[in-house]
Amino acid sequence: MKEFDFTGFDLHEIKTTAITAEELEEMKNLAGSYETLFSRRAQNYKKLGLKDQQLSEDDIKNYILSDYTFLKRPVVVDGDKIFIGNEKKNLEALGQYLK
Repeated sequence: MKEFDFTGFDLHEIKTTAITAEELEEMKNLAGSYETLFSRRAQNYKKLGLKDQQLSEDDIKNYILSDYTFLKRPVVVDGDKIFIGNEKKNLEALGQYLK
């Protein structure tokens, strides 16, 4: 992420200021589902036994709102474009978009 120039973007530090339900809803509308935004790498995912449960979209929404670690990061939103997560293909697409 350090190689990207985010000048002109509003950076939101979700560790100190939680995302709102409205912000999450906007991200969900761009991403297509809460599941797309959900991180299964969060420590609490295994700790809470969530991998053995069938989670609904509402469940996932509530987990993301209750603990920032459940949001796959980074999330970059620019107008109607959204880039989610740090997978190589996502970061490459983000890099192309920011050029």
